[in-house]
Amino acid sequence: MAYTLAEANKLATDNLLAGVLETLTTKAGVLSFLPWITVVGNALAYRRQNAAPTVSFHDVGDTWTEDTPTFTEVTTALKILGGDADVDNFLQATRANVQDLEAETIILKAAAWRDKFEDMFINGSVDSDATQFDGLQEMLDDDFPAAQTVSMGTNGATLTLAKLDEMIDAVRPGKPDLLVMSRRSRRSLNSLVINSGAGQFIESTKVGDLLIGGDGQAWTPRVTLYDGIPIVPNDFISDAQTKGSSTDCSRIFAVKFDAGAGLHGLSAPGTGGGDSPVMVERLGSLETKDATRTRVKGYVSLACFHTQRIAQVTGVRP
Repeated sequence: MAYTLAEANKLATDNLLAGVLETLTTKAGVLSFLPWITVVGNALAYRRQNAAPTVSFHDVGDTWTEDTPTFTEVTTALKILGGDADVDNFLQATRANVQDLEAETIILKAAAWRDKFEDMFINGSVDSDATQFDGLQEMLDDDFPAAQTVSMGTNGATLTLAKLDEMIDAVRPGKPDLLVMSRRSRRSLNSLVINSGAGQFIESTKVGDLLIGGDGQAWTPRVTLYDGIPIVPNDFISDAQTKGSSTDCSRIFAVKFDAGAGLHGLSAPGTGGGDSPVMVERLGSLETKDATRTRVKGYVSLACFHTQRIAQVTGVRP
């Protein structure tokens, strides 16, 4: 059964873990939407569907030919993502009246965990670093059909709504659940929609629960929609990719989560409250210095169960 971090947070019994989970989803980034599946063991072996079965009309007495979908056997291993947060005991004891230094340090470590995952969600590559998992770019470039990649041309070009819609149509069935792009691409898309007179295709909506900011003010994260599809900016999609003779190109991704068939995060069971993919482990006092250590970690990966659940546009120039 798949779950989101927001759902896992409702089951967390540890206040510190709850704070970490809230930190992971406050940016309305990929982690606010991505569903997770728990994996028993250190890897998930599954069959990725390449093509759907077909049916046809038959005359009376015809011979029926059996037809089945085609699959590719895929094994996705869990990877260890985490870091330690040390808090000086003297500083914690003397400054806790202003702010809980330990909690603040752990929250900052959680934010670093979130950013690293969002980076690997796009740029992860087992081929370049065996400790990583494959992200969207590696999946689409190496493992998925060419039909899932829409090109802006040999040397790239300025984004058009036609090319964006072509990518969206490559994700089936129905619409994608998310569009992931750089902030530059999001600005370009906003301008493109407005200048084309199709402003009704851009709107915004609230996502997630009511949050309390550091200044004590209540707020709810908002996300921009294109034709009803949430747009999530990702700071780790480079705007300096090479396409032919151009070195100022970027990419836009479309993903569909589609329970049991789409893109999912993978995590080990019981690594946190409510089967959260993130665990907050208190290691206690250190021997070599007067400090307390807490480890923020997760055993995580990505899996996509059908080749038509993700797509990309490449060569997007400013």
